[in-house]
Amino acid sequence: MSKYKKYERYKDSGVEWIGEVPEHWNSKKISWVFNVIGSGTTPSTSNIEYYDGDIPWVITGDLNDGYLHETSKMITDLALKDYSTLKFYPIDTLLIAMYGATIGKLSITKIITTTNQACCALAHPKNVNIKFIFYWFLANRNHIIAMAYGGGQPNISQNLIKSLRMNLPEEYEQNAIVNFLDQKTAEIDSLIADMEKLIELLKEKRQAMITEVVTKGLNPIVRMKDSGIEWIGEISEHWNLRRIKYLANIRNIKASDSDIDKTYIGLENIESKTGKLLINGDDEQRLIGETANIFKKGDVLFGKLRPYLAKCIIADFDGRCTSELLVLKTTSHILPEYLRFLMLSHKFIDVVNSSTYGAKMPRVSWEFIGNLKIPLPSIKEQEEIIEYLFKLTGKIDDLITDINTQINKLKEYRQSLIFEAVTGKIDVRDYIAYY
Repeated sequence: MSKYKKYERYKDSGVEWIGEVPEHWNSKKISWVFNVIGSGTTPSTSNIEYYDGDIPWVITGDLNDGYLHETSKMITDLALKDYSTLKFYPIDTLLIAMYGATIGKLSITKIITTTNQACCALAHPKNVNIKFIFYWFLANRNHIIAMAYGGGQPNISQNLIKSLRMNLPEEYEQNAIVNFLDQKTAEIDSLIADMEKLIELLKEKRQAMITEVVTKGLNPIVRMKDSGIEWIGEISEHWNLRRIKYLANIRNIKASDSDIDKTYIGLENIESKTGKLLINGDDEQRLIGETANIFKKGDVLFGKLRPYLAKCIIADFDGRCTSELLVLKTTSHILPEYLRFLMLSHKFIDVVNSSTYGAKMPRVSWEFIGNLKIPLPSIKEQEEIIEYLFKLTGKIDDLITDINTQINKLKEYRQSLIFEAVTGKIDVRDYIAYY
């Protein structure tokens, strides 16, 4: 932050993690800054007459660290009538998630809305820029969450939020800081979005390369033949076609409470299109609540829910997984690594995705996948293809890793910039925003 100047004089903020703030900034409790601080409630979910109305109702999953223009759920006038704790909050209310997986998430409302009990609503600010308060909470989120109480599910309460002290400049200075941060964070977000698009392009290129090799082989001059299957097209003349159900058996063993120590894999733990596992054996275990399936080391796990996400891995340990993953044990005719590469190819994903059932939660059945014919080279040629693809995809994966490292650095810089601005470590009063 050395390119930005500092204020002339500072004083102790009285808050350890904030340190010094500009001398002319005033310490105020959050409770002094807003005329209304409250939350809401959840109408009984067993009464369908309370839901699918036309009144916006915020749950913490709606909070997006930005502006909130719509809610995922709506309630009815009857719910509002039967629950006195349901209140309307105006546009430009700051909402904060107080517990659960989304603890600390924020949004500024751009609609008149109600909320559930997990959202703290800060409304009708007193001579403050609501976006400045938003940035202040964003900058100090981790410290605030660290003050939470509770074991497995930490909580922050309305009383805790009300008691927080912040050092505020005059409103004109808040406006200058907000203008500065709006532009700088937009620039950073744009860079991050471009990098994320590049990652998606690289993943698509990776899939295209895999598709070419698992359907055409490695020899560019080998004679080809028509597979007779539209989605496959031509294949090497000496390759065979076999149905997947003759190459892999589905392992359908349900986990029990005695399997609680086995590492759990959910769909969220598998990276889309790359075949990478995003956890390790030391990660926190998930209790058996939903139905889980047992898998063994070497099994191929394929995501049957939303198959267009192309989630497929080879297990390198024994464990348990969501029932939304097909667990396949390969026979001696196909190598697990080859089957995984084939199931990650975009041609395979496209044909599988075309067969899904269920509009909101599209799934593919094992019956459909098992009956699909796939091109099958010899084991020796499978080994050669696997070795080639590991090298090829490894280079792309390394590039994706480098880009993700850059993205993380940009996110850290963004967070640091916000903190430095809202705590007065840098003076941006003379900054001229351009658009």
